[in-house]
Amino acid sequence: MTDADKRPQQEQEKNPAKIFQEELLKEVTGDAPKRNSRLPGILQSLIVPVLAIFTGLVLGGIIIVLTTPEFYAAWAASPLGGLAEAWKIIATAYSALFTGAFGDPAKIIAALQGGSPEAVRRAFYPFFESLVAATPYIFGGLAVALGFRAGLFNIGVEGQIFMGAIFSAFVGYSITGIPALLHVPLAFLAGALGGALWGFIPGWLKARTGGHEVINTIMMNYIAFRLSDWLLTGPMKRPGSPNPVSPTIEPTAKLLRPFGDPIRFHIGFFIALLVAWLVYWFLFKTKWGFDLRAVGSNPHAARYAGMIVPLTIILAMVLSGGLAGMAGANEVLGVNYNLAMAFSSGYGFDSIALALLGKSHPLGVVLASLLFGALRNGATNMQLKAGIPIDIISVLQAFILVFIAAPAIICTIYRIKLPAEAEEGIFAGTWGGD
Repeated sequence: MTDADKRPQQEQEKNPAKIFQEELLKEVTGDAPKRNSRLPGILQSLIVPVLAIFTGLVLGGIIIVLTTPEFYAAWAASPLGGLAEAWKIIATAYSALFTGAFGDPAKIIAALQGGSPEAVRRAFYPFFESLVAATPYIFGGLAVALGFRAGLFNIGVEGQIFMGAIFSAFVGYSITGIPALLHVPLAFLAGALGGALWGFIPGWLKARTGGHEVINTIMMNYIAFRLSDWLLTGPMKRPGSPNPVSPTIEPTAKLLRPFGDPIRFHIGFFIALLVAWLVYWFLFKTKWGFDLRAVGSNPHAARYAGMIVPLTIILAMVLSGGLAGMAGANEVLGVNYNLAMAFSSGYGFDSIALALLGKSHPLGVVLASLLFGALRNGATNMQLKAGIPIDIISVLQAFILVFIAAPAIICTIYRIKLPAEAEEGIFAGTWGGD
């Protein structure tokens, strides 16, 4: 047989699924070609998020000005005076937002020079409060991001946070007589277990019946909310209390606060950073993580390559739920020390925005969580000192989310052209499919 006769047979064997299987083998064994430079790709991935944040702040400033009566009074007297007043309003609002999120630089310098421990704690209090607010965001954002990587849209993070809080609170107050070295990890892992169980149900339904995870996780949210209401008015209600709140957890179950009161910063932040690194290692350094990403990218080719797609879907939802449950455990063990009704102020739903802003990468999620934590903490100071409604922060977050979800808007505004691979979304997986 001549070479010309062999060529059609060879081309037939090199079908897309065959190529996918070969590329999978190369990446797992480390034979995949390396990129010449990672820096350009990193810079490209940062362009849209940075410009989205900047544009959100600009539009937020415009809204702040347009909703402030002093601007219209100054504009009626003189257009130039109106512009000067607008700048003053924006500067005052964002200055209050910054100092509320990170602290007043002048007070920090004075406290460090004075050497008084109490003054230093007061000066750094806003900064540490921002880290406290960012910690549950890290867990929740990782939960959504891991689901995205598997081609799954886990909208049930809020309910999984509630279940994690229920499990960790119960272990925190019901188990006594054991040292903190055992009680803290036991209560924290109980929260992860609660979220994982709540993620397993829609994952199993997706894998076995094809039931869409978006609908199932939304319904699971409401079940978790009502279940927590029933528990806090019944079996888990604090004895003798008229309020629907659980008993206070044991001191041995509380997460350590290294700086003491009144600073609420606790070691849960470092746990969140460790978990983020573990998620990165799992997704990008292990075969299981590669299988999960492959299923999210193309479940049909992954199935041809020998991957067990249903099992991977279940695993992804269980891990995603476990991460969300850690957010609930963090709030109970590190901040509130009990479980009350509606203890979570939308952490799970905000986590969807965080995963989008962080491009579903653990490092991006951590950075986005720090941003949202700072905005959330600084909003109160902005309202008190500048008289700006706290809802403006929600508007800022909405603008940022819109620009991240639709990068073409940013590219049009700033006349930039991203490479084709940078324009691709990560949602090419199983939404609406199997």
